[in-house]
Amino acid sequence: MTTTSVPITVFARTTSGPAHTYRVIVPIDLARVFKPWGPFPGVAEVRDQTGPWDRPGTSRQTWFTDGSKADERLTETAANHGFAYELSGFTNVLAKLVSGVRGEWSFLPDGTGTSIRWTYDFRPLPGRRWIVAGPFKPLWTRYMRAALAKMVTVVQQTPGAIMEE
Repeated sequence: MTTTSVPITVFARTTSGPAHTYRVIVPIDLARVFKPWGPFPGVAEVRDQTGPWDRPGTSRQTWFTDGSKADERLTETAANHGFAYELSGFTNVLAKLVSGVRGEWSFLPDGTGTSIRWTYDFRPLPGRRWIVAGPFKPLWTRYMRAALAKMVTVVQQTPGAIMEE
């Protein structure tokens, strides 16, 4: 049985150009911006990264503040424009809800700043789509918005934010 994915997308704007925004967000310290929110843990640390997080094929393990983890693999990059990655191997409640997640980021010019689009595309397990698309979705959306707001702050506080790009 094929299940339909459940995409969740959030948007933000920075006053920095796309190249600077990309250069800050791609390698950002996940523990700095993914804090516990509601029922979701924050990121405690990243371990076993196989190379720079700007090359497709690079992988790492993200460990959460509740002791659980997930595997990440960078699948696509378009320098200064966007990137995509896959998450799998969850050891928390997501292991009972989804087979994996595809994350996608895009950084588009918006006047003198950047419009950021971030999507998590969840692949629910059979019979679980109603949970992911129902009660889970608004909670995860708020978690993503909180993390993205922190990322925008980091982008705008990082030297080079006002430079011509």
